[in-house]
Amino acid sequence: MENLLLLTHRIPFPPNKGDKIRSYHLLKHLAQHYRVHLGTFVDDAEDWQYLPKVQALCASSHFARLSPPLARLRSLRALLLNRTLSLDYYNDGGLHAWVKETVKAQGIGRILVFSSAMAQYAEAYPDAQRVIDFVDVDSDKWRQYAEKKSWPMSWLYRHEARQLLRYERKVAAACGASLFVSQPEAALFRQLAPESAARIGHFNNGVDTEYFSPARDYENPYPAGQRAIVFTGAMDYWPNVDAVQWFAREVLPGVLALHPDTVFTIVGARPAPEVQQLQALPGVRVTGTVPDVRPYVAHAALAVAPLRVARGVQNKVLEAMAMGKTVIVSPQALEGIRAEAGRDLLLANDAAQFAAGIVQALAQPDAELGRRARDRVETLYGWASNLAQVETLLEGNSLSAMQAAENNTVQDAA
Repeated sequence: MENLLLLTHRIPFPPNKGDKIRSYHLLKHLAQHYRVHLGTFVDDAEDWQYLPKVQALCASSHFARLSPPLARLRSLRALLLNRTLSLDYYNDGGLHAWVKETVKAQGIGRILVFSSAMAQYAEAYPDAQRVIDFVDVDSDKWRQYAEKKSWPMSWLYRHEARQLLRYERKVAAACGASLFVSQPEAALFRQLAPESAARIGHFNNGVDTEYFSPARDYENPYPAGQRAIVFTGAMDYWPNVDAVQWFAREVLPGVLALHPDTVFTIVGARPAPEVQQLQALPGVRVTGTVPDVRPYVAHAALAVAPLRVARGVQNKVLEAMAMGKTVIVSPQALEGIRAEAGRDLLLANDAAQFAAGIVQALAQPDAELGRRARDRVETLYGWASNLAQVETLLEGNSLSAMQAAENNTVQDAA
């Protein structure tokens, strides 16, 4: 097997945890075809327990300890130098040294970078076949944050959006291929970086449909007599915090007026204080960390994704679809997902539409909607076929064949 260097901003494990799902499946797939040398960060004390499982997939590895509070302080230096905060946040001398030693010792000719902040570790190796998975257009996410915040955070976020876009364009120009999580995300970046348009593509996230299966028997986590509307996600992530606050205050009261037995259940780790305070409102429950989100989704009457700020593809939507649930989403949450509103899921543009859609779904459940949702995920969101496309790029093939294959799959599913 050939050697490959994989660089990720967070340890790619566990495989069912939010932003680690895509990186874990990348690592698992690549380990079947290459001797993978992994350089990554550990920013959560709980994640150290996963080292043996990750190491078992790698020929070698380096895990850099990252303290988020210290990293935030360190990144502020970038303001003085007029550069992106993200690079300083993830800048580690030990990891730089390990990468240099590994590239030399192993004769690394292929490098896969996961997220823009990790591209700094591959800059010194222009002779390698370098592919970057940006996942999302992070610079545009910062721009959206700026629009929602007041000064001085709005100024800081706009600064990061400008500087990060400049760096993203530099990285895209230097890499053989730049990938994103969806076709709309790739299209947006082509507009922002037209000089690299021919080398910008995407591959879909996948869903483990055997793991997220409605056929499994899950113990009901809800009290008798309650009908749950479930939202899942990391609850210290600002777009999720914003979404549940808006839903609890603007949508839920209208639902409770007609269905008083409804409980909006917010499932996810590290709930921010603003999220915890929502429990003072009628019909809101915050679980915090749970060992398994599947029972909460399986026994919910329906799932919602009322995000107002979003980039890329929402795994929470795909997972609920895989479990055959009726899912009601905002336009932002639907962006990037190959699903038909009204056929595979329900779309709501504002609070009134969300409330009306939920009331209708509770009064007249549609089992066929959930069945079609799962069929859509099984057809378009399998990991094996999507990840095989990344391998072709690492071997120096062009994006055109990769995207043609993906388009054929979409046409077959239509």
